[in-house]
Amino acid sequence: MMKIVVLAGGLSPERNVSLTSGAKVCQALRQRGHRAALVDMYFGIQDTGVERPEQLFDAPIPEKYARVGAQAPDLAQVKAARRGDSISQFGPGVLELCAMADCVFLALHGTCGEDGRVQAAFDLLGIPYTGAGYLGNAIALDKDLTKRLVAAHPDVHTPAWETVDCAREDLDAIVSRTALPVVVKPLASGSSIGVHIAHTEQQLRHALEQSRQLGGRTVLEQFVQGREFSVAVLEGKALPAIEIIPKQGFYDYENKYQAGAAEEVCPADIPEEWERRMAAGAQAVFRTLELSVYSRADFIITPDGTPYFLEINTLPGMTPTSLVPQEAAAAGIEYGQLCERIIMASLQAREKGVQTWNN
Repeated sequence: MMKIVVLAGGLSPERNVSLTSGAKVCQALRQRGHRAALVDMYFGIQDTGVERPEQLFDAPIPEKYARVGAQAPDLAQVKAARRGDSISQFGPGVLELCAMADCVFLALHGTCGEDGRVQAAFDLLGIPYTGAGYLGNAIALDKDLTKRLVAAHPDVHTPAWETVDCAREDLDAIVSRTALPVVVKPLASGSSIGVHIAHTEQQLRHALEQSRQLGGRTVLEQFVQGREFSVAVLEGKALPAIEIIPKQGFYDYENKYQAGAAEEVCPADIPEEWERRMAAGAQAVFRTLELSVYSRADFIITPDGTPYFLEINTLPGMTPTSLVPQEAAAAGIEYGQLCERIIMASLQAREKGVQTWNN
């Protein structure tokens, strides 16, 4: 039995997804006999009904986290709901609680948790955590930097792209020089938040205006027509590919997290060569970015069988509709076992890192 803190929530557009991931992970770990505590990184013990952080190990998991809402949260409202005037991203009692754990399971998503800052803080504090280290997370969340690092790899095909700054550049100039259709993606965001497929100049301008609200830096990516897949890497090995078939539109925030919004086929019904090429691509990106433990890479495959790498996720979702648990299940790994494997592999990775720092 281990003492595990599941860290979720935080101040990110993906906080609701993160809380649902965290609730499911915490429940699975408790069912397997571990002492697990779920805590919202931003709010800490505020409004949890406990007086001391350690009491969260015995607190019930809030039922409101069982499913993801259809809309991303309003972060201004989230900030206003936290009491006090602290500017720390860590809410009251969070670091104290994490220091009690044998391992912190990072169920965080997006800029809060996947940009490397939490990992760097935990490294300095000596707190073991799940997933890749701070540098791999920071690089992988930056879509432009990831593409620049992997584009020359023989096993990786990536659509042509340009990175722009919507907060500084003239939007009319961007629109006039951009070939359509184009996929508009915020540079450092996940769960398809802020992603648009623009077929007209009017749609492109609207997407760029929205990107301003998400930081401004934006990737304009060549639109590739084809079938959409995801491939997880667990402990360096690729899991069976999963095909995503939205019932309408593309695989946006709502289609990802609302039950029945998309059909997901795993193992994917594809030629063995397609499976091999995607696995090779996912593993190549994993190694190039020096990730560890697990990740999930997204692809579009064109009719001629070319897999175009889109992006990689270093803390994949663990919600009831998430892809990595489905891929693991297809490989004979049930949900609780997957959580334990992530923890044990992460502890080994952290131990190797400590040995490296001490040499």
